[in-house]
Amino acid sequence: MRIVHESDRARVTVLSPHLVRYEWSPTGTFTDAATQVVVDRSFGDRPDVELTAEPWRDGVHVVTDGFELHYDGHEPTPSGLFLQVRGGVTTYHSTWRYGVPARAHRLLDGTARTLDNVDGRAPLEPGVVSRDGYAVLDDSASLVRTGPGVTQVAPREPGAVDLYVFAHGLDFRAALRDLHGLTGPVPLVPRYVLGNWWSRYHPYSEEEYLALLDRFAADRLPFSVAVLDMDWHLTDVDPVHGSGWTGYTWDPALFPDPQRFLDELHSRGLRVTLNDHPADGVRAFETAYPAMAEAMGIDPATGAAVAFDATSEEFLSAFFEHVAHPLERDGVDFWWIDWQQGRHTAVPGLDPLWVLNERHFAELASTGRRPVVFSRYAGPGSHRTPVGFSGDTVISWASLRFQPEFTASAANIGYGWWSHDIGGHWDGRKDVELAVRWVQLGVWSPVNRLHATASPFQGKEPWRFGTEAEQLMGDALRLRHRLVPYLATMNERSAVEGISLVEPVYHRHPQRDEAYEHRATYFFGADLLCAPVVEPRDARVGLARVDLWLPPGTWYDLQTGRRYRAGEHGRQVAAYRDLAHTVVLAPAGTVLPLVAEDEVANGVELPRSLEVRVFDGSDGEHVMVEDDDGPVGTRRVARTPLRLDRAAGTLTIGPAEGDVDVLPGTRTWTVVPVGVAVEPVRLADVPVGEPVVVQLHGEETVPPVLDDCFTVLDAAEVEHRTKDEVWRVLSRGAGRGPGSTSAALVGQLSTMRLDDALLGALVEVLTVDEA
Repeated sequence: MRIVHESDRARVTVLSPHLVRYEWSPTGTFTDAATQVVVDRSFGDRPDVELTAEPWRDGVHVVTDGFELHYDGHEPTPSGLFLQVRGGVTTYHSTWRYGVPARAHRLLDGTARTLDNVDGRAPLEPGVVSRDGYAVLDDSASLVRTGPGVTQVAPREPGAVDLYVFAHGLDFRAALRDLHGLTGPVPLVPRYVLGNWWSRYHPYSEEEYLALLDRFAADRLPFSVAVLDMDWHLTDVDPVHGSGWTGYTWDPALFPDPQRFLDELHSRGLRVTLNDHPADGVRAFETAYPAMAEAMGIDPATGAAVAFDATSEEFLSAFFEHVAHPLERDGVDFWWIDWQQGRHTAVPGLDPLWVLNERHFAELASTGRRPVVFSRYAGPGSHRTPVGFSGDTVISWASLRFQPEFTASAANIGYGWWSHDIGGHWDGRKDVELAVRWVQLGVWSPVNRLHATASPFQGKEPWRFGTEAEQLMGDALRLRHRLVPYLATMNERSAVEGISLVEPVYHRHPQRDEAYEHRATYFFGADLLCAPVVEPRDARVGLARVDLWLPPGTWYDLQTGRRYRAGEHGRQVAAYRDLAHTVVLAPAGTVLPLVAEDEVANGVELPRSLEVRVFDGSDGEHVMVEDDDGPVGTRRVARTPLRLDRAAGTLTIGPAEGDVDVLPGTRTWTVVPVGVAVEPVRLADVPVGEPVVVQLHGEETVPPVLDDCFTVLDAAEVEHRTKDEVWRVLSRGAGRGPGSTSAALVGQLSTMRLDDALLGALVEVLTVDEA
């Protein structure tokens, strides 16, 4: 950090070679304290920024490796305060001028507070990255912290300007590293967050809830988090107290023994979160009321409500001491803060949502747990308090269509842990196909939380959607729990490197226009590329179309093993999928650890049996990160390397390193090669502290082109005469592998007036293995 200009009303500070801060104060009062958004401007142990700074007019001219800034020393204007990005982006559009709006079509969106009542697209707040190479984080309205508590904040003086200009060119990951250096790192979420969550707005009783869990267990439907919506507490209250929307006392008619119920959920491998609408504070009918009233200086005999006040340290301290922490000691693992009551408090500019998120997170950490809070987004810096609740989603294809883009774009403001209402919250109509596709999206989302509103017709239990959908939803839920070893490693990556689990393709390929055109395609962790199906299937062919761009390289479909080759410029693909499949691809060299299928169950215990899928074509490595899920400062961590050496034709597993006693003593490994003709290899009871080498030599597999074409034709509900004609053409020319005839075959098929979906699906199969 280096101050390069300071006058009686202005200050310019270079924080990194690509990040500069500009302040304007009508009274000459500059802010060195933390704010609601910015927590650290020192950037740790980074060396001082190399720069040149010379006088310019009454201000300064600054040059770093990343930018050239001019400031004339006076009240900021477009002609007196501007910055040119250096390196990477060199066009005249890469110049930021104070007060001049950036080109909207070049900005890359961040995220939004909520998707409540949004049916389709929603306007998004800006991120800190742009295709023009610069972006601005405006912290002028953020309150200044005057002490360590969330209530110890003060408004800025009127007219104050506090801007951070990010000049990172197209190095979007570097911009986000600087963002996290400025606003704080992403926390490590508890392992249980990574499994499936069950949520429904419904007045469950203890008996009904446990019966539901019995049914889930019988159907092998795994969950790790039980979400209890607002009916856990008393809701039918005397109108003298107001509404029953806020509450902190278990409803004894539904839960006669809450401790017994929570203990039973924990014994089944589930963690528990309770819904809280804190708007009405604590009222006289609550169990905790006498203690709360006395703590706040209210005579309990009066029955006067203890009002919710986000600006009162006295109220917040009493609330956690007498309400939240006692429930946590009983077995509540974290809170769902369902705040929708506005943005205003007694302190101008203080959003109560920000207070609730920050304070709940800190209080849970103080109890010795790895904290998590489930709540809406409260603006930049909210990544410090995961997990995000995106609100009450409308049930529609338009909503589903927007969610992948919405989730990926949030990475542009460093917010990686969104949880959506999978399946949708309300409105719409029953649509079996839509329900299946939404659960499939949930598998490839940061959090997979099935949810429904208070209607007897809207539950997301898989058996409500028919036999086929029930099977497919079950497959998806089990796959999510199989992915937990991979997700846990990506959780560590997010906390250490600040890279969101769901990352836009353009973060890694910023020079490619195609990467920006397909906003619903995203990287899922370090190794997987997802393009969820968000459109209904063609009625005659039974396939849904997904358009995506494949970056250069060789890619394998995770479900089918189908291989796609993309040349040095990448490849546009129109993929077609039936209801059982979506588009998830792994590049050559991927080593993907999964929980063994027969070990999938409730919870996210460290597995004893794992399957490792190895995708042929390149060297690769995955270092599996596992820990005791304890507080970050004292967590015990083991790391197990899985290394693929293609030239040697080997996969080396282990040895585990670090706190290996957190792991099972021995493990069973099943290695499944993809893209090479080698049978799976099973290794039983391998000590975790010893390495094992698996031989994977074999011939490259040949895609079954003709067989796949037959499958497409056989499933299509088109005229048999058409099928027979197509099959004759394919049988004469395709053989049983790819070859030079594919272009000729595509040409012939294109003249046959086939349904668009049928032709597209056949073209995909015929050309899949050609760069």
